Amino acid sequence: METLSKFNLSLTVNGVPWSGEVRVEETLLESLRNRLRLTGTKRSCESQVCGACTVLVDNRAISSCNYLAFEANGKKILTIEGVAQNDKLDPLQEAFIRNIGAQCGYCTPGQIMAAKALLTENPNPSRVQLAEWLSGNICRCGAYGAIAQSILEAARESGVK
Repeated sequence: METLSKFNLSLTVNGVPWSGEVRVEETLLESLRNRLRLTGTKRSCESQVCGACTVLVDNRAISSCNYLAFEANGKKILTIEGVAQNDKLDPLQEAFIRNIGAQCGYCTPGQIMAAKALLTENPNPSRVQLAEWLSGNICRCGAYGAIAQSILEAARESGVK
């Protein structure tokens, strides 16, 4: 019995089609960072608890460290590199800058991606809803107040497209 060790993957990342061969055990995080050279998505816990590796798969926030690349076959992936459009920052990115929601910056891509998914589903979240939604995203600097303020401000000012 022959086991499958490679998979021909086709997906769309940040609006750009991509195809290539990946190992069956390869995570989406590994594919994004090593094959597509999209290093904004961070590697941290590798056990789906910190949120640093959050990306959107068909508009749903997922931990790319525990999501096998082949599971993304045929899907649309959005990483932090694809959030800004036409050299214009997303309202979430602008709010993070204004409110100093990124201290060291390591968790920021994951925080923004999780917030993007939240605001797509609920454009006007309460602080409680926001806290529940982002409970899987750890900030080692403790900038939770500034992160929450950034997200709520972006929601108030313009919503997320």
